Amino acid sequence: MADREAMTLTDTVRRHETPEGIRLELRLAGPVVRACAWSIDMLIRAILYGLVSGVFAFFGGVGTSVMLIMFFLIEWFYPVVFELYNGASPGKKSMGLVVIQDNGTPVTFSSSLIRNLLRAADFLPFLYATGLLSMLINNNFQRLGDLAAGTLVVYREADLERIKLANAESLRPPVDLSVDEQRELIRFAERCPQLSQERQIELATSLYPVTGKRGPAAVKEILGYAAWLTRGSR
Repeated sequence: MADREAMTLTDTVRRHETPEGIRLELRLAGPVVRACAWSIDMLIRAILYGLVSGVFAFFGGVGTSVMLIMFFLIEWFYPVVFELYNGASPGKKSMGLVVIQDNGTPVTFSSSLIRNLLRAADFLPFLYATGLLSMLINNNFQRLGDLAAGTLVVYREADLERIKLANAESLRPPVDLSVDEQRELIRFAERCPQLSQERQIELATSLYPVTGKRGPAAVKEILGYAAWLTRGSR
């Protein structure tokens, strides 16, 4: 029991199943990689501050007013804009990170705004000490802004190349299938090219009570079910 609890505390993968039955594995980002991302964003903001100062410094009092407004927008809305656009600021994107809701869905405007406005609280008393402490004592590495907004910072998974199924006429299954049963049919269709014909027939014939067919006809029937599940009827 103690070993299991220890593994739970050190495991940085969180698993979540959507209402559609899709199982997500979310790899949480820790303080070190997030600090690197923050440093990159801080450098970008510093460059933007310098550019704004250089442009509006020659316009007197009006230029100063506009410059202060621009500083405010850059400081507080720079991360919000990028998080809503592609889920991550340039710093996070360069480190392979993304901000999402704690249920695995894309971050919303209100959540992004809350988590970034609360950076002021996370900064206290200096250099994000409160935010770091919050991440260290939280299993999900959430700072105060993340806790209030219900967000997580996770590693962005690389896009996987979808396996193409064998060409088959779409056939609606004669019975209602559970999510696990649908997944197994699609997995069979994906593996078919790697299986011998004898093995394909053996596996497909085991579903005779559903298909009512044996031999190569059973394989064709199962592939048709998989085509219907992935592409629908045509």
